[in-house]
Amino acid sequence: MKATATAHPIQGLIKYHGLADPVLRLPFHDSISVCTAPLVTRTTVEFGDYGADTLTLDGVSSTARELERGIAVLEAVRNRAAISDHARVVSTNSFPAGVGLGASASGFAALAVAAARAADLDLTPQQLSVFARRGAGSATRAVTGAFSKWRTGSTDEESYAEQLASEDLQMGILVALVPAYRDTEAAHREVVNSPFFMARVAEVPRMLAEMELAIGNEEVGRIGELAERDTLLLHGITMTGPQEMVLWTPETLSVIMAVRRMREEEVPAFFSIDTGATVYVNTFPEDVDEVEVRIQELGIETLRCRVGGAAQTVEDHLF
Repeated sequence: MKATATAHPIQGLIKYHGLADPVLRLPFHDSISVCTAPLVTRTTVEFGDYGADTLTLDGVSSTARELERGIAVLEAVRNRAAISDHARVVSTNSFPAGVGLGASASGFAALAVAAARAADLDLTPQQLSVFARRGAGSATRAVTGAFSKWRTGSTDEESYAEQLASEDLQMGILVALVPAYRDTEAAHREVVNSPFFMARVAEVPRMLAEMELAIGNEEVGRIGELAERDTLLLHGITMTGPQEMVLWTPETLSVIMAVRRMREEEVPAFFSIDTGATVYVNTFPEDVDEVEVRIQELGIETLRCRVGGAAQTVEDHLF
């Protein structure tokens, strides 16, 4: 009863923020993201005669909260498979975690897919995304991969992800890596108290429709424009919650301004920022070289990405 899976982290395009149901992790509205390869999480799960569930991340024992979230996924799988064995879970990332790169998305997606396979469940990506959501909402879309939409739903089974376009639709994605601590769960808890929260919730359906249209028409520039607009709306409510969480750093702002200068000089580039300080710069594949040079001139480390596919099982176990 052992299996291993890989999953790519995600960049939110039309992001979710705040949870209507923090136990089932049901959001207030739908959301859309794109997976970022070659960044990848690899996770091995084995059910067996263990005294308790254990979780190791990049060689370190998980925190109590990380284990709690992992067990939420494992319990959903165990209930479906009608098994009671505890699990040993070992996971590694090919990229820095905790800096706004969506490690929780790829981590819980890989966990859900590996656990389901280890429990001998034959499920669709949509069904697997329901399991992954118990660990992190964004993990739903890391399961289905590429350009995916997470449907809100009003029950556990109704809140799932589905792919909108495969990795055949490519865009240039450059990560401007700005390491800075952020507590995404804290942000989700308090953002609903921003006086502008419901205004964003009201705006999101229109932006979702526009993003789906842009993806369907393979309009990379329009995808970038909409993701940048949503970034400003998202961080507007983050900054105006009770804790006034300003997650950006001077380096973040330097990238934002550099991106705007590029557009003035007719280099198509658009910024996108999830809950953190790290910046995604979206562009056309043929313009990635120019964008990378301009960001590196700021003295900021970069990671070059492309659109990645769905989570999948692999044979190379971690233990």
